[in-house]
Amino acid sequence: MADKKKIVVLTGAGISAESGIKTFRDAGGLWEGHDIMEVASPQGWQKNPKLVLEFYNLRRRQLHEVKPNTAHYALAELEKDFEVYIVTQNVDNLHEAAGSSRVLHLHGELFKVRSTGNPRLIYEWKKDLNWGDLCEEGYQLRPHIVWFGEAVPMMLHAIQLAKQADIFMVVGTSMVVYPAAGLIDYVEDTVPKFLIDPNVPQVSGIKNLTSYALSATEGVPLALNKIKEMYA
Repeated sequence: MADKKKIVVLTGAGISAESGIKTFRDAGGLWEGHDIMEVASPQGWQKNPKLVLEFYNLRRRQLHEVKPNTAHYALAELEKDFEVYIVTQNVDNLHEAAGSSRVLHLHGELFKVRSTGNPRLIYEWKKDLNWGDLCEEGYQLRPHIVWFGEAVPMMLHAIQLAKQADIFMVVGTSMVVYPAAGLIDYVEDTVPKFLIDPNVPQVSGIKNLTSYALSATEGVPLALNKIKEMYA
């Protein structure tokens, strides 16, 4: 395919859940027995940073134990015929592990940490992060995660991708977490759109939308077959 079409895929917790990663919605706002705001907010960090560090250490350890699923691999395989950009709300590395080469993390990355005093100092980090682990300038390191109440610095880049999409897909997200949920509003009306989630959200006024009330592993192959037929 000489002139590859650009596919932009927004992925959420549903695609990772099928690999065994727990989501916010698993227990009514509790995560590993903690209120979300205790472990995923600047206020929680200020109140009890050691609790926050241990919480993310547990998640980091879990990420070492899980693998990409067929939906991750199918999206990576799509790069053979299309220019594919993954915009993910997930902080795991499963898209990269499956082979996707263009992945934009809206909410940060679990295998990275950054300085609390100089946010430009970001480090690859796959082990436990402890109180007393410092950056080169002497500041405590924190998870490289966008917490509730913090800005989403990669959002502008994601919006630009959405505006340029020839095809737009939404996989495994309830479309209620903003600002990411608003990305579809930037996609041109003429662009084919595919929405894949067991609980297809109520979306109105979006043109050229095909919905699949299925899990990521079930729905992604169906959507991709349709896309390939469109551009065969």
